Amino acid sequence: MIYVKYLIWGIFWLLVAAFFHYTLPQHDIVRVSDTYEKRVDFGENSIFWANQGTGELEGTVNRDVFFIQTVQTNGRVMVYRNEDTGWGWPPYFKFDTANLQAEASDLKSTSSAPKWVAIKHYGWRNEFLSIYPNAISVRAVPGPDARIIPWFNIVLLTVLFAVFWAIRVRWKRFRKNRINPVIDEWTDGWG
Repeated sequence: MIYVKYLIWGIFWLLVAAFFHYTLPQHDIVRVSDTYEKRVDFGENSIFWANQGTGELEGTVNRDVFFIQTVQTNGRVMVYRNEDTGWGWPPYFKFDTANLQAEASDLKSTSSAPKWVAIKHYGWRNEFLSIYPNAISVRAVPGPDARIIPWFNIVLLTVLFAVFWAIRVRWKRFRKNRINPVIDEWTDGWG
C-alpha cells in the first residue's frame, strides 16, 4: 500500500515538473536561417497552440501562423512558431507577433557568416505531433557560447518552493496540535 502512495506522489510531481518545463521560458542560442508564414488547420494537437489570435473570431479552425527556422550551435535544426499569447495561458501577454517576425527576419544569416541570437520560448518540439515551441523574444548575442542565466525561473521556482514549504510546515503543525489530539481523545479506550 505504501508503494501506491509513493507512485501517486511520483506521478503528481512528474506532472508538476512537466507543467513548469512546458510553461516557463527557456533560452536557445541559434542562428536564424529563415522565417515564413503558413496556414495551419488545427487537429488533435490543438492544445499546444495558442487559443486564437488576438482580435480573431472565436472558434476559428485555421489561421496563419508565423514560423522561425533556426540552426542550433550543434548543427541541428529547430523550428519555432510565433503566435500571440494574448491574455491567455501562459501569461506572457505577447501581442507583438508581427514585430518579432520582422526582428527574426532581420537577424537571418548563413552558415558562412553566422549571426547568433538568443530565442526566448516556451513549449516543446515534437516532430511526430507537429508541436512547436512558441518564440517570445529574439535578440542578438555575441557568439554561440553566450551564457544566459534564467533569473526569472530561478526566482519563481524559489518563491513557489518557499510557499509550498511554508504551507506544509503549517499543515503539519496544525495536524499535530489540533487534529491528532482530537483523534487520540476519540480513540481512547478502543483498544
